[in-house]
Amino acid sequence: MVEPKLTPLSKQDAFRFECAPDVPCFNECCRDLNQFLTPYDILRLKTHFDMPSVDFLKQYCSRHTGPESGLPVVSLRPRSAPQLTCPFVTAAGCSVYENRPSSCRTYPLIRAISRSRETGIITERFMVLEESHCRGFNENKTQTVRQWVEQQGLADYYAHNDMLMGLISLKNQMRPGPLDVKSEQIFHLALNDLDSFRLQIFDDNLIKGHEIEQNRMETIQIDDVALLEFGIEWVQRELFGISSMPGSRFKGSEVGHWNSYRLNIEHRTPNIEHPILIHETPKVIN
Repeated sequence: MVEPKLTPLSKQDAFRFECAPDVPCFNECCRDLNQFLTPYDILRLKTHFDMPSVDFLKQYCSRHTGPESGLPVVSLRPRSAPQLTCPFVTAAGCSVYENRPSSCRTYPLIRAISRSRETGIITERFMVLEESHCRGFNENKTQTVRQWVEQQGLADYYAHNDMLMGLISLKNQMRPGPLDVKSEQIFHLALNDLDSFRLQIFDDNLIKGHEIEQNRMETIQIDDVALLEFGIEWVQRELFGISSMPGSRFKGSEVGHWNSYRLNIEHRTPNIEHPILIHETPKVIN
């Protein structure tokens, strides 16, 4: 098997690639699936199907616990062997294209991020991943990395995935090692199972005793994105005792609580294990 080739690129650098139905390998990358989902991926997909999060997770996903971190990891459940195809791929292509996961959007690029311990500023690094099975590199279309990120609608995905990575890095610093079962459930509820989280907030008084601004409560009752951002803050408070409530939008992620971290997450390929599977959480850079 030919080893994949990785080439570092700046956002201004151009690369040659196109994925389209007339490319000979069309849909091949949707087989032998090893597709992990971030909370924002789950939000977009369950909204696509107009399904409660608990039903989406049950029907389309598998969940396991990272043996070292104790963090819940959600992945798409592929169709039956031997091809292990994505449940959303059809002969015509991706049936959830407008809400496809961030790693699908980013491919053939890999994105790495680091956060400065001193300033909190995130730095992005990109590489293009060339695999022998992919014929998209033989096409004539070229674009810069910046253009690709814009064309694939990645800004919102990256913003919310970076919030998640910051939370995981905070966990590594403050609570290294496995989480207990209760903490794992808190993490999963608030980030992956948003509709159940909302029900527990408004029907079961889950956040009783916390002072939350009324306009924010009204927003998270109807807005899933706002609820996810609130969920990240709530996990930050419940598990690590760091408060950014009642009114701020994830201020805790911006005040330098974390060591720098680096993670290659927004890529998918049948030939390389997903970094979350390898590392479970971002590497902390001393």
